[in-house]
Amino acid sequence: MSSAGVARFLDAVGPLGISPQVREFDESTHTAADAAAAIGCPVEAIVKSLVFEADGEPLLVLASGPNRVDTGALGARLGVAIGKADANRVKAASGYSIGGVPPLGLLTPMRTVCDETLLTLSTVWAAAGSATAVFAIDPAELVRLSGAEVLPIA
Repeated sequence: MSSAGVARFLDAVGPLGISPQVREFDESTHTAADAAAAIGCPVEAIVKSLVFEADGEPLLVLASGPNRVDTGALGARLGVAIGKADANRVKAASGYSIGGVPPLGLLTPMRTVCDETLLTLSTVWAAAGSATAVFAIDPAELVRLSGAEVLPIA
């Protein structure tokens, strides 16, 4: 693997009992559309790992590619006020830069919510520690390993 972020991700998920096959691309997989085009999968199968602020604590939302997080509705479901986390907060909380945040193996454990629509798919693709690296995982396994609460996010 070429990037330090990918190596860090693989080291972090090893203790979870998984060794994902990371695919790296020359072009960026920074956006869901870019990632889907590079992989050759529907954009719905792309997991966006989004870090928000929830009552001052980091909150990780695993969202399906085309879906937008309704922070007001999700905050009401969780009983917290949700706001945007800036790039510095994302990096400090997760250990990764925006666009490369994986759904697992983060610097600090954080409350995680998984978009319920991801569970309608057999395989999803998520960032693997850099903006050009992804890995495939069964969405039910992703929920289990991340300890995510499965909720509507839109």
